[in-house]
Amino acid sequence: MVSIDPDFQQKRQVVDKHADHDIWGPVAAPEVLGIHGTHVAVDFDICIGDGSCIDVCPVEVFEWYDTPGTNPHKVHPDLPAMIKASKADPIREADCIDCMACETACPVLAVKINV
Repeated sequence: MVSIDPDFQQKRQVVDKHADHDIWGPVAAPEVLGIHGTHVAVDFDICIGDGSCIDVCPVEVFEWYDTPGTNPHKVHPDLPAMIKASKADPIREADCIDCMACETACPVLAVKINV
């Protein structure tokens, strides 16, 4: 199983900013969405949008975010139908209490808490 790269800060560059957190650029195709957040990082190219991190977060770090103009099934036609274009965005990563619940709950290992 592919998981978020724990060394993404050394391998990627900040390409944008959204809701007061950095977006780390993709490094190779077929990645198109990058990693959102630094302290609480979500790899949007791995995230299946099931909401498990949203459900378990005690301080509501995440909000749903509709990825702009991206239908993941057009980019990756072989993706299972369960993968959604809406992703859990760590818009309040500064509020994170490092409980690791989101990282543990993510079924595809798309979340990384950098402590």
